[in-house]
Amino acid sequence: MLSALTIRDIVLIEQAALEFAPGLNVLTGETGAGKSILLDSLGLAAGGRGRATVRAGAAEGAATAVFDPPTKHPARALLKAQDMGADGEIVLRRSLATDGKSRAFVNDEAVGVGLLKELGGLLLEVHGQQDDRGLFDTATHRVLLDSFGGLDITPVAQAHAALSAARAKLEDLKDLAAQAQADADFTRAAASELADFAAVAGEEEKLAAQRALMMNASKLGEEISAASDALSGERGAESQLAAALKKLSRMPVEARALTQGAETALEQAYAQAEEARRELDSLLTRLDTDTSALEKAEERLFALRALARKYGVATDALPALTEQYRAKEEALVSCGSQIKKTEAEVAALRQGYLKAAEILSKARTLAAHKLEQAVAAELTPLKLGHAKFRATLTPLEDGNATGMERVGFEIATVEGAAFGSLSKIASGGELARFSLALKVALAGTASPAAMVFDEVDRGVGGAVADAVGKRLQRLAENTQVLLVTHSPQVAARAARHFRISRSKDKTKIEMLDDSERLEEIARMLSGANVTIEARAAARRLMAEAAMPLKKQRKRA
Repeated sequence: MLSALTIRDIVLIEQAALEFAPGLNVLTGETGAGKSILLDSLGLAAGGRGRATVRAGAAEGAATAVFDPPTKHPARALLKAQDMGADGEIVLRRSLATDGKSRAFVNDEAVGVGLLKELGGLLLEVHGQQDDRGLFDTATHRVLLDSFGGLDITPVAQAHAALSAARAKLEDLKDLAAQAQADADFTRAAASELADFAAVAGEEEKLAAQRALMMNASKLGEEISAASDALSGERGAESQLAAALKKLSRMPVEARALTQGAETALEQAYAQAEEARRELDSLLTRLDTDTSALEKAEERLFALRALARKYGVATDALPALTEQYRAKEEALVSCGSQIKKTEAEVAALRQGYLKAAEILSKARTLAAHKLEQAVAAELTPLKLGHAKFRATLTPLEDGNATGMERVGFEIATVEGAAFGSLSKIASGGELARFSLALKVALAGTASPAAMVFDEVDRGVGGAVADAVGKRLQRLAENTQVLLVTHSPQVAARAARHFRISRSKDKTKIEMLDDSERLEEIARMLSGANVTIEARAAARRLMAEAAMPLKKQRKRA
């Protein structure tokens, strides 16, 4: 609900603070007293453009609206989505400079006007002479009808999501098949060429090293051979070490005991020299100076590099590229069967979606008839008996996540006239009363935190004004209602009554107690001179309004 509205330096209001009650809140006063300023200020705080201006002589104006919606209200979900505090009261504030520029705040945190307007739209719904939200936005009609009928679109939404995913998969497969088919010859040739070459990761480095070795084999062989000769030649290390060992072995036993350490060291040196010589000889045998082997290594290396350049990749990426083209070649064969399988899946999911959508469509048709009957029952008492309302279900060619039809509310205001959109209602009073009729029929479905009706009783009186009052009182049982009215029959039903008056270019706002309400309603009945009869009539209106609505209907 709307808990409070604070206004500072807006048009003729220097300072005002209103605290609203649950249920029906009315604002009364003479024409021109400033009731519209309150609504403009409320609209300003809720993100609307409005006609509010800064009071003459003031540097800045401001309007603050405090809301306390239910825990699961969509406005709280929106605040959570914006990472803003969503618990407790929601305070919307808008400051206005003399140049028309404004700043927006939510819970004292600066925000964009767009967010303020979005929150305001969720918290407040205005019906009046010019400003109409919710009912006259065709995008809301489907939600309102589904809420009225208690319909759940989840099965349809889930079926549509699965169908959309399968369709997307099918399109991807078809695109892949078309691309593969367009490049079929190249794909097959590339796959064959890469597979035949069979490149291996690290092959370029290995071939380059092998080529370098073979190109220098002759010179390397000479050096290695010389090193081997230095070990095994006639005066090589092996011969010298063997001679030294032979001489030591001929020494007397007692002398050999003294040279045992030297003899052991010589034996180790001889063994290591022999091992080194064998390793060098082995290396000589491994050096391939065959020119044909060099040519083969070079040919493979150059072909490897050329293949990498052809496909625009590094040589080490050729094995992965080979796998990619192999997969593409397989796709040419298997894509057709995958497409057929997915087409069958799409067809099955389409049937599932149509079945769920058909169930929803039948339920919507019944809900539409019930809503039409409910609205029709409200039109005649509100002096709109000549008007006709209908909820249209326009088929959609392929359906969407909300079903197979578009929902729209239409009205014919003149007998025999064609139906048209709700916005075609010409009269401001008719517009507000029709809003009331539709809202009463939809009572309890997707209601905002507060609703505003601006002079919904304009141009009517007597029984019609009484019917308007009863319906507003009934609507206020589910949703807080704020009403600007000139009708005593309506004002008598208020849970809280504010009187707006004007003096010396200033607007004054008073919250009335019971005795003051009696005098105000009597004034509305008789004019400036309040009579005893007017007070008695006002007392009767207030007493009747205090009765339960069921009892009022029985008396009527």
